[in-house]
Amino acid sequence: MAEGLMKKLYGQRTYVQSAGVKNDLEVDGFAVAVCKELGIELSRHRSRSFEEMQQWGDDLSGFDLVVALSPASQRQALEFTRFFHLDVEYWPVMDPSGIGETREAKLTAYRQARDQIRDRMIARFGPPPEA
Repeated sequence: MAEGLMKKLYGQRTYVQSAGVKNDLEVDGFAVAVCKELGIELSRHRSRSFEEMQQWGDDLSGFDLVVALSPASQRQALEFTRFFHLDVEYWPVMDPSGIGETREAKLTAYRQARDQIRDRMIARFGPPPEA
């Protein structure tokens, strides 16, 4: 969700690449649904791990900032970036994956997480430019 939101809000002004602690390959269907509500297409997005980023040629030294959305991703980001001069920020965002028993309850949790990420982006990077 974070990569899609960043691209939607800030366009080509920044290079953004999503990575996680593990590679889940498929993006969660609830994340796809709540991002689609904002015109963000995630259905073709595939998640990658930090290791895959390096294997596929993304040089971590080329990044200025890593934003971690979970304690586990923060630990791994700090480990992978210890030899590079870049900042790692932790944004505590709710993990919606285990919340809610009904479809609507799950969508509500995912919307809350999506909105938390969006609000943190705007607070950190400022209002998005007018389209």
